[in-house]
Amino acid sequence: MMDKKPGGPVNLIRGSLMLDLAGYEVTADEQRLLASRVTGGVILFSRNYQSISQLKALVAQIRRVKPDILIAVDHEGGRVQRFREGFTRLPPMQSFGNLYQQQPALACKLAHETGWLMASELRAIDIDFTFAPVLDVDVGVSSVIGDRSFAASGDVVAELAQALVAGMKEAGMAATGKHFPGHGAIHADSHVSLPVDSRPLLEIERQDIPPFAHLIQSGLDAVMPAHVIYDQVDKLPAGFSPFWLQDYLRAKLRFNGVIFSDDLSMEGASVAGGVVERVQAALVAGCDMVLVCNKPAEACKVVEWMENHNILASERIASMRAKGRAPSLPELQASVRWRQASESIGKLA
Repeated sequence: MMDKKPGGPVNLIRGSLMLDLAGYEVTADEQRLLASRVTGGVILFSRNYQSISQLKALVAQIRRVKPDILIAVDHEGGRVQRFREGFTRLPPMQSFGNLYQQQPALACKLAHETGWLMASELRAIDIDFTFAPVLDVDVGVSSVIGDRSFAASGDVVAELAQALVAGMKEAGMAATGKHFPGHGAIHADSHVSLPVDSRPLLEIERQDIPPFAHLIQSGLDAVMPAHVIYDQVDKLPAGFSPFWLQDYLRAKLRFNGVIFSDDLSMEGASVAGGVVERVQAALVAGCDMVLVCNKPAEACKVVEWMENHNILASERIASMRAKGRAPSLPELQASVRWRQASESIGKLA
């Protein structure tokens, strides 16, 4: 069992910050934060979306401040879809798991087309990636996961998620599996509390790890750990745990992609202390990019701390940029494939 304290030597860590924006345009204060050399990404929320034209203008404004910044969103389908009007309404991932029980081949085909359509619509607005897919296995107890999960079987989750990721990659978008090593077996919501999962490691490995292991073997681009303490394994939440991120994810599962922290403003991150202590703990544990959302004053503290300590960006981050030319939204929506995919997927939403 591991029992390490958060924190560690600052001069040995690398990483960058992903922050959020307050509204429909970038403010002068936000421009200064985005321009910082330690800011590598921005995540958009529903509050940043009014219309397609407004969103395109916002993204263009962000790119003018920093052309190579990563622009991300939580746009996974079901109740977690930040942009709705003007975008295809995506079904919750559980819809594919339900269909899989009767028609597995069709479920995988539609999951693939959903990944392609979801990624294509976002890329048409010049958004690099969405934090998807959810690889949590739903066992009927989690209040925050629920129908965001594909299924109650790790093998089915792996197969459907692999299909979704293949569609995303076809559209030139990297995929992020979350929430490692699994958030589906506990009721508490890490946004508002600090969940504790008391299952032994062997049970977690049997039930929750297979989707992550399967997709990592297939070239998963990124992983986001859970703000959950697995207290039979380590006393730290997974996102602050050198055991989970370095010993298990990197060494045992041989994952070489990007590790994103979950939002460090969430209550599940409070165990590490204030926001600067949380950021340091996440970077020391092995995160390549840390998210600080919904608290601009806290983001300012993080930028100042990272600049003062000369924190350099992880070389892995560039792999998350969108790849290849993306058609405009009118071009995309005029295509036969988009119309067929949108119609088929709409029946599940």
